[in-house]
Amino acid sequence: QVQLVESGGGLVQAGGSLRLSCTASRITFSIYTKGWYRQAPGKQRELVASITSGGRINYADSVKGRFTISGDNAKNTVYLQMNSLKPEDTAVYYCNAYIFSRDPYWGQGTQVTVSS
Repeated sequence: QVQLVESGGGLVQAGGSLRLSCTASRITFSIYTKGWYRQAPGKQRELVASITSGGRINYADSVKGRFTISGDNAKNTVYLQMNSLKPEDTAVYYCNAYIFSRDPYWGQGTQVTVSS
């Protein structure tokens, strides 16, 4: 069974940093597009950042210049480095792996809370 396991969430003060990790099992992560999504209470899930198998990176406007997505294919892991965190970044963050014509895989989510 494919699993995506996130870690690294927590409580941090505004201006602080966190690094999220997502490790996949039973899939070759390198051939997938990997994404980080987030969902705040009462809001829809939104894409935060993504990285394709070819290394193309995309960020939501709200996190550009503050967040960095990267991957380590040898570890089957994708990271999200989050700097200069704001209270509006508070959400459950989900890891996603997508490949054309297949249903995407999702992690269970990790809570990020940024206090003002």
